[in-house]
Amino acid sequence: MKVYYITFRSVTFAQRGEKLLNQNGIRCTLRRTPKWMEEQGCGYSLSIRTQDIFPAVTMLRENQVPMRKVYSQRPDGQLEELTV
Repeated sequence: MKVYYITFRSVTFAQRGEKLLNQNGIRCTLRRTPKWMEEQGCGYSLSIRTQDIFPAVTMLRENQVPMRKVYSQRPDGQLEELTV
């Protein structure tokens, strides 16, 4: 199953996103962002193990929860940035 990461600038924004998505049936987990991503200013992220990444991003945008970037985890474990 593919894993996606949505990064946020602050824990507050990440918590708002987590609550919104979970209340609307999109399961996600709040976590500290991997160190190499933190260097880019992304301290917190939501991990989503689903193909519903696009509805999740749309829901966050419609509810004005500020996100930074979206990444997908490839089968080899590497992350790549998505344009959504």
